[in-house]
Amino acid sequence: MEGSTIGKLARESGVGVETIRFYERRGLIEQPGKPPSGYRKYPAETAVRVKFIRNAKELGFSLREISELLALEADTEEGREETRARTEAKIAEIDGRIASLQGLRRHLEELVETCRSER
Repeated sequence: MEGSTIGKLARESGVGVETIRFYERRGLIEQPGKPPSGYRKYPAETAVRVKFIRNAKELGFSLREISELLALEADTEEGREETRARTEAKIAEIDGRIASLQGLRRHLEELVETCRSER
């Protein structure tokens, strides 16, 4: 039987075994049935899905947002449009955070200058 054990899936995906189990509990990935031989085998597509989840989290998507994205049918025009709209909204959110961080940076630089000039 082809596929990966949970340990191999975790290594291939760059996450821990507990993360795989957590994603299963959250319904983000399916847990394969347990065969009589004992070890569950995950199909190759599961590693692709886990990598997508990991990358989306790194980009700032919440697990709820990721779940919603995964539920969309990207093979349909409506699914692609919804995915595009949600991704554009996330980009706008990130741009807002960047602007806030840049403002904070300017204030901190002013504070550093004030401290230097008042020596």
